[in-house]
Amino acid sequence: MYLTHLHCPRCDSTYDADRPQNLCSCGSPLLARYDLTRVRDAVSPAALAGRPADLWRYRELLPIADDRHVTTFGEGWSPMLPAARYGESVGVPGLLVKDEGLMPTGSFKARGAAVGVSRARELGIRHVAMPTNGNAGAAWASYAARARLRATIAMPLGAPTITRRECLAAGAELYLIDGLISDAGRYAGKLIAASAGSPEGGIFDVGTLREPYRLEGKKTMGYEIVEQLGWQVPDVIVYPTGGGVGLIGIHKALHEMRELGWIGETLPRLVAVQSTGCAPIVRAFGAGARRAEPWADAWTLAFGINVPAPLGDELILDALRDTAGTAIAVDDEAILADLHDFGAQEGLLLCPEGAACLSAVRHLRAGGWLRSDERVVVLNTGAGLKYPETVDVDSLPVAG
Repeated sequence: MYLTHLHCPRCDSTYDADRPQNLCSCGSPLLARYDLTRVRDAVSPAALAGRPADLWRYRELLPIADDRHVTTFGEGWSPMLPAARYGESVGVPGLLVKDEGLMPTGSFKARGAAVGVSRARELGIRHVAMPTNGNAGAAWASYAARARLRATIAMPLGAPTITRRECLAAGAELYLIDGLISDAGRYAGKLIAASAGSPEGGIFDVGTLREPYRLEGKKTMGYEIVEQLGWQVPDVIVYPTGGGVGLIGIHKALHEMRELGWIGETLPRLVAVQSTGCAPIVRAFGAGARRAEPWADAWTLAFGINVPAPLGDELILDALRDTAGTAIAVDDEAILADLHDFGAQEGLLLCPEGAACLSAVRHLRAGGWLRSDERVVVLNTGAGLKYPETVDVDSLPVAG
């Protein structure tokens, strides 16, 4: 294993990677660091070509020491689909959609769960808990079951119904919370605190960015995007941003690849997409702030980005500014319109979070931030079938 330590990007503290760790003592998420010099000597982009088409092809850059602990459903290597017809209609013919809806459990959350559960198992953790807006809970419950770990999930009542069914089907202990993900987080925190010192061992907190290894699974989206483009970076990557783990992970992957010499110095511009009903990152970015203030009365039909106070706000804002990117909020009406337009033109039913990225592309192109000749990658982070309410069938006439 090439993992060397855990690093705090806020205060520069380091931690032992061979022990379970949550946040730094300063409150910041911790990041996994690798001996990239040894990685460069051990593997090259050409060597990856013959490996299985899953995220474990990047195993030298993942934190699992012993393959016996790898917990997998074959996640990774989602397709990158040209969307030229819709792209032409919004002035970006080089539009590409990376479709994470084909991941196990139907979303990109499978990546973080695969690596996070595998590392938890390797470190001797036997019971994990987390708050979730739906898809992460479904993924962690499923992977925990496969790894023979207990899982406790706290989920807002407003989360997609299918995700609570997925948690229960995987044997997780599920608590429904009348509130937002922040309320679910407080409830999960009480359960974790109450478990400390129990004879069975405490519950380990695997909430968003509260442990370092979910991020390592999510960063493989960045590796895949570049590898699928022939080890060339796109001009822009557009990402729906709630907790922001995927955006932070992609940014981390780009820096690792640059240090490895696998890509050049120029990085893609990263775009964080939020809803006008919950846009703490957009507000902070526009104000030039270092931190994001909690968003009051948050609500959007794109439930995965309904995160009023993301723990990783500093890391998200750093990624946007480091890459000369931007943050943009779109409204639910635009999200639904672009979801339907894209389905009619390209034949793919996106999740609302993915459709929000299309709305962002349309607005950024109209405003001149995007050029017509740029290659733009949009992340569709989940299967549209998990959100059946985005397509109204109740008004259809019934043939007699």
